[in-house]
Amino acid sequence: MRGAAARYRPDLGPFAALAGGPETTDPAAWADLAVLAGPGGQVVLSGAEPAHPAGWELVGQDRGLQFEGSGVDALPDADAVALGADDVPEMLDLVARTRPGPFRSGTRLLGGYLGVRLGGALIAMAGQRMRPPGWTEISAVCTDPDHRGKGLAERLVRAVAAGVRARGEVPFLHVAAVNTGAVRLYERMGFTLRREVVFSALRAPREG
Repeated sequence: MRGAAARYRPDLGPFAALAGGPETTDPAAWADLAVLAGPGGQVVLSGAEPAHPAGWELVGQDRGLQFEGSGVDALPDADAVALGADDVPEMLDLVARTRPGPFRSGTRLLGGYLGVRLGGALIAMAGQRMRPPGWTEISAVCTDPDHRGKGLAERLVRAVAAGVRARGEVPFLHVAAVNTGAVRLYERMGFTLRREVVFSALRAPREG
């Protein structure tokens, strides 16, 4: 954290935040974020359209939907196993093949991750990421393409939600607006739309 800006360690995730949100025009906040990002470094801001000043580059942008899960039936799953440090290479491989969103070598440290294995191979996973007070984000929900359509994602989301509820918190999650299949799944499970979110990948000014 620095002044009016904060970011996760790069090994945990690319996300950053500004006091006043990404729409702030406070030059001091953007200067603080530039220091945290480093010259030419990339961060991701979520919320509204960013009001980045000159020198910052918009690298990419995705429209997302934020769903809250206070009405979801949360159920532990006997086949879900806790994933730890030894599982990281397989977790990164599964993420690379399924692209559920940002997931890095240290992301699992943000919260517990559960997986399903078949014949020893990791074929599906989901876990916990951001934790604003009273809430926990369910993240990195992904299934090996050869094992989709078996309900593994739903089972893991319910199992992760059970762990969230055990702490007296409310689960929530994000999904790309264009991922209509996932949107239908989450709505069927009882998740309700809370708001639309813009995820903006930005590159900080380079030296000189």
